[in-house]
Amino acid sequence: MSAVTKNVPLKEGFEQVCVWPATIVGDKKAEFETFFLEETGTRVQFLEEVETGPDMHEGQPVEGTGGRVDVFFAVHNEDVMKFAVPRLSMGIRWIEDVYGNGGGHMYPARCNAYKTW
Repeated sequence: MSAVTKNVPLKEGFEQVCVWPATIVGDKKAEFETFFLEETGTRVQFLEEVETGPDMHEGQPVEGTGGRVDVFFAVHNEDVMKFAVPRLSMGIRWIEDVYGNGGGHMYPARCNAYKTW
């Protein structure tokens, strides 16, 4: 997993960021992008792997949680609608849904800036 300290810039035409929990891409970024194009007809931009922080309970970290690696990637604007349903069977979520359902605390504060709505 890379040690990214700032958000990866989105390429032109890629705005919707997705989170794929418990997924590691490693050095296979090109293969990752090809997989989505071939399997779903969706153009994606790999962004980064993010290690989750611990769950929180009453403001305190829950021991034994965190440390999972999630992949962040962006979907091309023209492909968002056709990707909306197939992503569900893969466990992929829009980043806004992750944050909207209270999961944003698991990621570095900078990841909040990936949200677009």
